Amino acid sequence: SNSLFNEINNIEFLGVSGPIKFGANATDRIDGIYYVIQNVQPSVNGVDFLPVLQWSRSNKWTTYTLSDVIVWPGNTLTYPTGFAGLAGVKLSICVIESVPFTIRTDILEQNTKKLVGYIPDLIDILQSKMGFIPHIILASSNQTYNGLIQDVENGFCHLVVGDVTITARRREIVDFSSSIFDNSLRIVIRQTTSVNVDLFSYLRPFSSTLGLLVLGGSIYAGILLCLLERNTNEALKNKSIISSTAMSMWYSVSTIMGYGADFHVQTAAGRLLTVGLHMLSLVLVVTYTANLASDLTTIKSNYFISGIDNIINGKIPYSRIGIVTESSLEDFYLLDNNIDVAISDTAILEYITNKVYCNLTLVGADFSRSAYGIVIPKQWIYQKDLDVVILSLRESGVLDDLKRKWFKGSLCQQSFSSYTYISMNITAMSGLLFTFATISILSLALYAWTKRFIIKSFLCILTRGKDPSIQE
Repeated sequence: SNSLFNEINNIEFLGVSGPIKFGANATDRIDGIYYVIQNVQPSVNGVDFLPVLQWSRSNKWTTYTLSDVIVWPGNTLTYPTGFAGLAGVKLSICVIESVPFTIRTDILEQNTKKLVGYIPDLIDILQSKMGFIPHIILASSNQTYNGLIQDVENGFCHLVVGDVTITARRREIVDFSSSIFDNSLRIVIRQTTSVNVDLFSYLRPFSSTLGLLVLGGSIYAGILLCLLERNTNEALKNKSIISSTAMSMWYSVSTIMGYGADFHVQTAAGRLLTVGLHMLSLVLVVTYTANLASDLTTIKSNYFISGIDNIINGKIPYSRIGIVTESSLEDFYLLDNNIDVAISDTAILEYITNKVYCNLTLVGADFSRSAYGIVIPKQWIYQKDLDVVILSLRESGVLDDLKRKWFKGSLCQQSFSSYTYISMNITAMSGLLFTFATISILSLALYAWTKRFIIKSFLCILTRGKDPSIQE
């Protein structure tokens, strides 16, 4: 009896319902997991389901019988190649409003809304290439980008097409197609509206030491010219020492500034000194002009932040930095003075600074390069078909044409340039204008002083009605 019992325990065979095996400590089959794959094949009676593969825990997948063959679609025995296509497949495609990728516009004649932009154009091109049937779902205004990822995972959307960045964390939940748009991050700030007026900014090209040296040189040249020319020059010899010295200094300063005096030197020594003054004038005027132009250009382009390194180094308090996360760019808090700096996608920032908000500007180079992709479910059978079409669109320049259509051009360039030009000429030169006005007033005062006797006589005639020189 023991021999029979041991022999039964060692028996193992495949029954109709699966593997059968006995055991000493169990009254039921030990391993009963068994699967069969049936192939749909045409027959004289229509369609038959014939088993072609079987699976058990011990043998895994094996042929059902050695004579079984698999008939593939198209009634062929050849193993199909290629990949699943989207032709005729209905797809629920979720999009999110984000200018200029997806823009919602109103059609007044039909009292309806229409989606336009980079993404709707891309969907139309993909539909014409692949033949799928799209059902567009516009996400609500409070939907987030991470929420769209969850919609694909939960099956609410087959695809999400938009400015969705491919990240490692999101790839753990869903898959992405090939890149549909190359992206990076940039910094945007407000244009500076307040101007610090410096009345003497036109003197900045020369340091104080150099300015005093030029002034001292002018006085020295004037005194030396008076010494050389006073006894021979008709414009100087009949005047007093003070007057001759003043005329000589006038000649020196006028020559240095490039204007020239109203009299000419007569002696050889005076002419030699004049050559030296002209050389000094040439260098000083050219240097002054170049430095002044450089200073004005620097003032024009001098922003309080120059790039991401300033943020890393703590130049801007973190409480004054805005980062728009998980939402479309509908409210840009930078316009309300809530923040000083914002970080967002380069494509969106370039669009709004060129066409929407002309008082904002981009600073520094782009950083953190990334890409936008179409969100698809994990192990989606149509992924290869979608990737091949997207790559062909990139290689043929279709994606570049879409980018030029929706992102190139500027509506702010002309108005911003004219504003900068006026500000630079009036504000930067206000100190020079003030100095000119002061000199004009002093000139009028000097003229009135030299004509004081004539003015006094005229006023007396007006007040008394007679010449004050006539005695009663």
